[in-house]
Amino acid sequence: MITKIRKTVKWLLCAALFTIHYSLFISCNPEPDESDLFTATGETASDYMMRKSELSSFVYILNRVGLDRNLSAYGQYTCFAPTNEAVSKYLDDLWNDSEALLPHNGMTEHSLEGLTDSLCNDIAKYHLTNGVYTTIDMGGGGMSVNTMLGRPINTSGAVDSLGRVTLNMESVIVEPDSVVTNGVVHVLNKVVPRSNRTLVEDMERMEEYSIFVQALKLTGLADSLVKTKKDVEYPDPDTYDHQDTDNAKSSLFAPTECKIMYTIFAEPNDVMAKNGINNLDDLIAYANRVYGGADAWYDYPGEKGFSISTGDDYTNRFNALNMFVAYHLLYAGMPENQLVYEWGNGKDGGNDYWNYVNGCAPYDYYETMLPGTILKIWQPYGNIKSSSAHTKALFINRYVAFNTLTDELGTMGSSGMHPVLRQGVRITRTIDDPADTNLNKASINGYIHKIQDMLVYDEMVPKGVLHERMRFDTTTFLVEFINNGFRMANASTVKGWNGGGSGARIAFPQFENGKTYFDNVVSYSMENRLRYNVVGAYNAWQGNTFQGWGNYDLAVKMPPLPTNTYEFRIFYTPMSHGGMMQFYMGNSSKQGSMMALDIPLDVRVPITDPRIGWTQYNLEDDMGAATDAAMRNRGYMRGLYSYADHAERSDVGSGNTGDNAERNQRYTSTGNNSLRKIMGRMTIRQSEERWFRIKNVISDESDLKWQLDYVEFVPVDVVDNDTYSEDWY
Repeated sequence: MITKIRKTVKWLLCAALFTIHYSLFISCNPEPDESDLFTATGETASDYMMRKSELSSFVYILNRVGLDRNLSAYGQYTCFAPTNEAVSKYLDDLWNDSEALLPHNGMTEHSLEGLTDSLCNDIAKYHLTNGVYTTIDMGGGGMSVNTMLGRPINTSGAVDSLGRVTLNMESVIVEPDSVVTNGVVHVLNKVVPRSNRTLVEDMERMEEYSIFVQALKLTGLADSLVKTKKDVEYPDPDTYDHQDTDNAKSSLFAPTECKIMYTIFAEPNDVMAKNGINNLDDLIAYANRVYGGADAWYDYPGEKGFSISTGDDYTNRFNALNMFVAYHLLYAGMPENQLVYEWGNGKDGGNDYWNYVNGCAPYDYYETMLPGTILKIWQPYGNIKSSSAHTKALFINRYVAFNTLTDELGTMGSSGMHPVLRQGVRITRTIDDPADTNLNKASINGYIHKIQDMLVYDEMVPKGVLHERMRFDTTTFLVEFINNGFRMANASTVKGWNGGGSGARIAFPQFENGKTYFDNVVSYSMENRLRYNVVGAYNAWQGNTFQGWGNYDLAVKMPPLPTNTYEFRIFYTPMSHGGMMQFYMGNSSKQGSMMALDIPLDVRVPITDPRIGWTQYNLEDDMGAATDAAMRNRGYMRGLYSYADHAERSDVGSGNTGDNAERNQRYTSTGNNSLRKIMGRMTIRQSEERWFRIKNVISDESDLKWQLDYVEFVPVDVVDNDTYSEDWY
């Protein structure tokens, strides 16, 4: 019976996505589909749980905080319902917790009735989510599910011969996929565990990281990982414009808090031992060897007038040990399946759509706490074709020769052109060792990920790994998108956050002093309307985009880069509802520091306009090579080939269904295409900030949109390579 339900649910989900796919085919940048993925007839989630006596304790908890009413109403919910036995065990743990900040975690007595309202609220909301998630969605490599508590649950694949799915590595779904009229219910054998400790507090309790923790404390960097949310009072959405321009001016979801999260990549003691490091003194000596001469490739301290130190002031940001630890820390907190927008993670954490990595390899870049540095996380091409443990491999700073260059038009390069020069540091995933509960460790303010080799910012990183076309998605380098669960959320989830209203976009507040919801976005006009198009099937890298409208004038801080001269590009989709804007770049957010880039860009100009010069490459004998050269002379480049599926790569992933030849038209037809605009060349110093300004030049028009999906920085010697050309991906 369960198998039949799973197959039915999977068919209905696929049918819904198929409908979305073809209904959006002819539109340039359509609204996300907010319709139900599927419904069933019969009882509600609340009805289902009330008739199952083994779930009465969880029903009591729901009733205490009024969430039983939600589960009796129309909507889309996933309910993870722990059994009475599971709740009883959890109550014992709460009552007997010797490390609790409050005696017995605030419980008034050792019973179900002894739970406080606050505890009931946390338990209930952590087991409920807007949107429908079946075990098919959550199995395999797993995914992250955004809960009503605002903290995700992470799932993993089969853990035993029954192929059961686990939540946060411990709670097993023992009765899966009970489809009800307003969603799906999964019965659990354990209350889903969650930590209310900070990253460092959790890490102190993990003995295998004892050397790393000592270094984290000695450098003082542990003190940089304690915040959980911004100390800002955000306005009630009703006090500012959070309406949509589409969908009959419907109100959009607007956040009223901003979480702060971090990621720690850490070598366990056994990995350090393999590198001759058996205690803190050994690690200090190792860091001194690796970073003592880093000024030969790490330009930031020298440009700022600082010297790299191998002394004993470990709190000095340019002390070798401090540098070693800082490069392991990110300002964005992510579970393993959101480190890149990878294949096969399902609705909220992966690629169900046609518009991202078809034929390409998922990757992303992240700023670290080592000043001015980034690291690259990459799921190499070829790791997406099966479900074995190695297919989900993620590497930090993997380096291949001539990456982003090709010797063949329309491919990433001939066989053997891209030998692996350094494998990179592999991240250990839950699929590698499902019994290790320290993997993908979630704390209240971030994640701890185990790595399998020593992670360092050595010479090969700026001169090899990052010496390529670097493409930065806005929702990655503006970390608030990640830390608040927005980056990979879809319309169904956001609709739930919005009380059943529009889920198409998210609206963000701004303040009179130019500050906004984002630390790295400044506003020069209170007429800015800052919005986010959630994950959907439209032309956008990673399926989402930062955008807005109004009489806009704002600036966005760009990611740090190694010192070099770069060609700078932006992505855009020509569209009739787009605006006309002037761009600037400067080394601060002060308007006076900024220089204009090129002439204003009018995104209403269609892609076929002769001023752009775009053609269908597949109708030309040279596959568009001459057209590409002519477009570059006009300051344009084609959009990404990896937005399209294509017949010669019909085996590149489970997300590719349907007629590959027809779907290739997404790249070649005139109805749904994108461009890159070359904004110019500039010398960038690692120690300097770069702010990109977007200013409306049609002051009497308030509904035309700006969009900042992704940007590209390309070293000029990569652009001007005489032997190879840039690939189309």
